[in-house]
Amino acid sequence: MEDTIDERVYDLAIYIIETGATVRAAAKRFGISKSTVHKDLSQRLPHISSSLYSQVRSVLDLNKAQRHIRGGIATQQKYRLQKQQK
Repeated sequence: MEDTIDERVYDLAIYIIETGATVRAAAKRFGISKSTVHKDLSQRLPHISSSLYSQVRSVLDLNKAQRHIRGGIATQQKYRLQKQQK
């Protein structure tokens, strides 16, 4: 079972590094919860590969810094859609 978890952690890390995906997108892609993605990347990955961890950390930090922008864009789109439907 531990080998399966380690493989998932490694696959998650590679996916996030290659695509720049958010935690939510990675969770949806792998069919697991956001909490599991967080735990895999923040607690398990440093023990598996510290170099991968530093790369993933930089992508996650960038996503976190841009989170408020994505939220604003989503809200803007929501209200534009509502306005068009009226």
